[in-house]
Amino acid sequence: MKVRILSIGADKSGLFEPAIAEYLKRIRRYVPVELVELPPSKKGGIDPQRAREEEGQSLLSRLKDSERVVVLDERGDLMGSEAFSREIVQDAMNRGRDLAFLIGGAEGHSAAVRSRADRILALSPLTLAHRLARLVLVEQLYRGFAIARGEPYHK
Repeated sequence: MKVRILSIGADKSGLFEPAIAEYLKRIRRYVPVELVELPPSKKGGIDPQRAREEEGQSLLSRLKDSERVVVLDERGDLMGSEAFSREIVQDAMNRGRDLAFLIGGAEGHSAAVRSRADRILALSPLTLAHRLARLVLVEQLYRGFAIARGEPYHK
């Protein structure tokens, strides 16, 4: 099992990078994990629909047929950490299936990306900055693996 996080845009601020790197290191104790940062469309300010389509194609072109695809979207399903561990992490571990988490650009996800999803998940009912969404995701992944292994990180 492997985990990939495909994300539109890069965090150049330096605010979240150290924490994300720390959680990626922790996750690697359980499974290989990779963060892939893809460039945003240059059309965003001019044509939001075109930006969604271009970024969607960029995300979709990097998916593997064998991956279970979890699209992160503010309109997705909300779940607690234990449900996330059970329904996403443990399910993938039991099936030996790779996971791909998709984080879209400022304009959100295209219909094509949403239709490719095996699951559409919201990290919060709030709209999160993409850099912050990455941090929340990697922390929840680490927490999910800790729960699955019965380790004391959760609670």
